[in-house]
This record gives sequence, C-alpha cells and structure tokens, in this order.
Amino acid sequence: MTQPLSLEFFPPKTPEGAEKLRATRQRLYALAPEFCSVTFGAGGSTQDGTLETVRQIVAEGRPGVPHLSCIGQTRASIRERLATYRQAGVRRIVALRGDLPSGYGLGGEFRYASELVAFIRAEAGAHFSVAVAAYPEVHPQARSPEADLDAFRAKVDAGADVGITQYFFNADAYFRFVDELRRRGVATPIVPGIMPITNSTQLLRFSDSCGAEVPRWIRLRLQAFGDDAASIKDFGADVVAGLCQRLREGGAPGFHFYTLNQAAGTLEVCNRLG
Repeated sequence: MTQPLSLEFFPPKTPEGAEKLRATRQRLYALAPEFCSVTFGAGGSTQDGTLETVRQIVAEGRPGVPHLSCIGQTRASIRERLATYRQAGVRRIVALRGDLPSGYGLGGEFRYASELVAFIRAEAGAHFSVAVAAYPEVHPQARSPEADLDAFRAKVDAGADVGITQYFFNADAYFRFVDELRRRGVATPIVPGIMPITNSTQLLRFSDSCGAEVPRWIRLRLQAFGDDAASIKDFGADVVAGLCQRLREGGAPGFHFYTLNQAAGTLEVCNRLG
C-alpha cells in the first residue's frame, strides 16, 4: 500500500487477552504501521490499561499513541497524564471528549475536545502531535451537520494536527465532509477510519451504538449469509478493500484500521489492496 496506515487496539482485560494482543500486534507489524493507538473505556475507565499497552508497543519499537479522554477529568489529572506519557516516550495523542459512562454526570473541568486540545498545546507546546475525531456521517449528538463541522473546526483552531474519522462504508460521505471543511478553510489531513467486516452481529451492534451507517445492501447481504463465517469474511474483505481503493483514488491521506484486537480482517483487506 502506498498510503501510510495506522492501527487501533483496545486495552486487554486479562493476561490471556494481553498475550493474544501481543501476538496480533506482531502479525500486524508486517504492515509497517505509522503508529498504533490504544483506546480507553467510558469516562477514561481503562487509562491504566491504555498506558500499559502503549508502553508495550513503544518497547516493541513502534510509536504507541494513547487516546486521552477529558470527560470527568481535571486540569491537574490531565497534566499528570501528559507528564506520564512524555516520560513513556509518547509523541502523539488522540484527544477526545470521550463517552459518558451510563448514569454518569458530565463532571470534570472540560466540556469539549477542543478545550482538551487547547490545554495540551498550552501545557506541552509542540511536543505531542494531536489527532482528533471526525464524523463524516455527523456525530450522533450534534445539533446539526453545520454544528458538527463547526465543532471540528474548533478542534483544529485549538491546535489539532490531524483528524481521524469514525468508520463508514459510504465514500461519498467522507469526500463531502472533507470538501465542506476545505470550504471553511480547514486544510488539516482527514484520515479515514476503516472497520474490517469479519463478524456481522458485532458490526451491526457497534454501528447502531456509535451512529455509523451500514448501507441496507450490506446489511441484507450479511443477513443472507447467516452463520456462514467464511462467506461473511470474504464478502467483508471485498467491500472494505473496494472502499479503501475508492478513498485512495480520491486522495485520502492514509487509513486508520479499527482492528478490534484481531489481525486477520486488516491483513486480508491490505492484501487485496496490494
């Protein structure tokens, strides 16, 4: 693949999960990822696990990139986290507002990701490259598409270097989103987030919860395969590789793969892309 690519993992909850993820990473390192990011739970609930996984990735000779959530956090807690990441050799951060855990009040000293980005810049200057989330199909909590574009612009104005999108299966949504931002004078690279399709139940559940649209034709094909896992994986690799090819031809600056701590789906897509 000519474009740079990056990989996303989540912190494992058990020693067995950690061992499995280590093996997964070794397989995916064959793709020469530009960096590997590590998520956190709602309200930052797994950030110790995030730190440990990032440290392992750095020790394996790859850039480890923590996701940093500001919901429920104070300036002091974020300042401490930034110092810890700096000491761990981290040079990039994915800065997010983060999801609220159920039954959890807003709390904390930050309301928006743009405030977190501005704080990182004030505290650390240019030490960290800062990535932020982008939503080609509109953030599920946005008041309107216009408000969502304004929110992304606010993150860039605060100092974000790059946007990484929520995953999507409609290339036109991505191209229109980028065009709208360019019309607003936002020149920041927007990297498409890519979700390999390997499990239809899991994909539809994730998509319903995060507001990512799975086109009707894809849903119907997946349902028609039933429990035929091999056909689902083959169809999924075709669909996602085709999406990536169209994005590549349209000038997308790279790809960010949501691996779900699995190697096969991402490797198969990249194999089909050559």
